[in-house]
Amino acid sequence: MIESMFNPRRLEKGPWKMLFIGILYASLSLILVKWFFAGDVVLSQYSGMIVVTFCVMLTLPFMYFVITEEEAEDEEVFGFFGVWRIHKDAIYSFLWLFLGFIIAFSFWYIVLQDSNLFNAQIETFCRINSPGDLDKCVDSYSFNKATGAAVKEIRLLSIIENNVYVMIFTLILSLIFGAGAIFVLAWNASVIAAAISIFAQNSIADIPLGVLRYMVHGFPEVAAYFIAALAGGIFGVGVVRNGFKSDRFVHVVENTVVLLFIALAILIAAAIMEVYFTPLIFS
Repeated sequence: MIESMFNPRRLEKGPWKMLFIGILYASLSLILVKWFFAGDVVLSQYSGMIVVTFCVMLTLPFMYFVITEEEAEDEEVFGFFGVWRIHKDAIYSFLWLFLGFIIAFSFWYIVLQDSNLFNAQIETFCRINSPGDLDKCVDSYSFNKATGAAVKEIRLLSIIENNVYVMIFTLILSLIFGAGAIFVLAWNASVIAAAISIFAQNSIADIPLGVLRYMVHGFPEVAAYFIAALAGGIFGVGVVRNGFKSDRFVHVVENTVVLLFIALAILIAAAIMEVYFTPLIFS
């Protein structure tokens, strides 16, 4: 019932409204898991994944609506700027939704003081940053401040490779199930929120700084994933609606390629920001 209370059509002229929808959905997901699964010996071990699953379930109707609407509009536009103009509001909506997820996850992680709600996310964070002891992971986490040019180039290529892999996975998932890519994006939001909460050291006042620290390069990166998800969803819906032999199908393919090109360009720019600029800002 809750997802039906918010008509996606009302959000087309105000993408920023999705910030509050994201905060609401993420908060509900955490509270429901806290109430119903915290006392279960078995399911409590999977709380982190159940939280993400609830978020996805609540968001799917909006995601599906946006993809079907964007595909219909996509058939009427041509060229790079035309494709961006027609889809930018949807991309902005996804970004506001993503930010809402991050804010709510970070806030409730600190307020509830229950790391079990993010057990999978914390494990993922520590496997990336410092496999082993969690306390050591928290204490030692920092940006590399003094790395040579060669090391930075290697790290840049590694980040681009990893981000392109995630983008391809998001694209494939959205092709299989148009709105399915929201799972990857909700999961990434929860992992980033866990990192922000660790950075904030249980202080709600430090959440804005933590969000800024991770989203300087994170927003462009996530935007690229959303664009890839949108491209995959548009392509899938376009095939179903027009088939492979129509002229409209060729047009859908062309616009899908344009969206993927935009996503790849943004990913590269985000990786450059992460390696060369973010460490300077937060050194």
